[in-house]
Amino acid sequence: MNTDNEKNPSSLWLEEVSSVWRRNKEFADEAIAQLSDEQIRRSLTAETNSVAIVMKHVAGNLRSRWIGFLTSDGEKSDRNRDSEFVDDYPDRDSILSDWEDGWRMLFEELAALAPEDCQRLVEIRGAKLTVPEAILRSICHCSYHIGQIVQTARIVAGDDWRTLTIPRGESEAYNRERWGRG
Repeated sequence: MNTDNEKNPSSLWLEEVSSVWRRNKEFADEAIAQLSDEQIRRSLTAETNSVAIVMKHVAGNLRSRWIGFLTSDGEKSDRNRDSEFVDDYPDRDSILSDWEDGWRMLFEELAALAPEDCQRLVEIRGAKLTVPEAILRSICHCSYHIGQIVQTARIVAGDDWRTLTIPRGESEAYNRERWGRG
């Protein structure tokens, strides 16, 4: 029997991937929470997406990629990607519900993966990828958009923005507090 120190590398990798996903979602959620109902829908320019639209796209992408992750093409036939870039939500609760639904699907499918699934192939738009390749591709795509959410939220929130990481000028104090170095 394996102890925690002797876990299968694929098990450890899947645990780490789940942790990375959860931290990425936390960053986005913390940024989104700082915005008013109006701010979440504000675009910086005519050609940029509001936080709400980026959330809608991420939710649509997660649903498409993660429903039936091991058994169906990651680009679902009923997905209308172009509609993901139209803000047709009636209210903030609808935006957040859609967002949470996409993440729920990801976390359910991710939790169901077994270490041996890392040896399998999946398809996205007809292209065969290993499970780790598909997961990393999905993380990269969503991380890019989470960066957009955070940066847009930071600009839109203006002086009311609360940093999500170590504030400027506070690295030394943070290091001293966390691990005794400064």
